[in-house]
Amino acid sequence: MNDEIWKRAEADSPCIKICVIHPESRLCTGCLRTIDEIGAWSRMTPEARRSVMDALPARAGDLTKRRGGRAARLAKKT
Repeated sequence: MNDEIWKRAEADSPCIKICVIHPESRLCTGCLRTIDEIGAWSRMTPEARRSVMDALPARAGDLTKRRGGRAARLAKKT
């Protein structure tokens, strides 16, 4: 069977199957899409998908802020 039959010229999904929504940024920590983008992905035009894909690299910085971790929890107790 020829696999070319099933290929389409559209942006692939950025999903990496790590679906956790960051509570502050409201972005998926795996693919960096918003909940609305994830929900609408299958109905988006190829152009809209490409636009989202182009925006994803700039969003990575929104998730790098640390919330304190263990050191912050210990500081609160004192």
